[in-house]
Amino acid sequence: MNYIFIFLILISFICALVNGTMNETMDAILKSSQKAVEISISLIGIMAFWLGMVNIAKKSGLMDLFSKIIKKPLLKIFPDLKENPQALSNVALNISANALGLTNAATPFGIKAMENMQEQNQNKEVATNSMCTFLAINTAGFQIVPAVVIAILSANGMENPTQIILPTLIVTSIAFVSALIFAKLLERSFK
Repeated sequence: MNYIFIFLILISFICALVNGTMNETMDAILKSSQKAVEISISLIGIMAFWLGMVNIAKKSGLMDLFSKIIKKPLLKIFPDLKENPQALSNVALNISANALGLTNAATPFGIKAMENMQEQNQNKEVATNSMCTFLAINTAGFQIVPAVVIAILSANGMENPTQIILPTLIVTSIAFVSALIFAKLLERSFK
């Protein structure tokens, strides 16, 4: 992947030299770098807020309650995790955090869930169906509240950044269901 990015950057500079637009290219690089720093700084506040909310939800038991609510449906998706309650719990916490748009908070739960599932895996060289299904639905990124996207839109001066909530809910729901359907269909083919 690094080679692709290096190639794209070199091609961009070569095109800028050939077209005589090197000044505009350098100006765009500097403005983009400045905007990236501004957005990063504005994200610190929203991420600190939501990560604090996740910690409060974890300590108050709200995350555990939510994960208990979704554990039954998750057992239908991941039936082989009945013997691995720790993996099921981490899957539930990962999906819960992702649903709230807290992808940074969800990542440790996702990694831990994969580690728990790998411990149960008999063939360490091949991912289990549950691991593949979890990866598929995690990649689909179901979100009820896209907190990070709202923060980025707000940092870029959008007047009503929360208007993204309904379209995001629709699109991520479709992606989630599609990922689940395809994972389960492929699961039958690769038993």
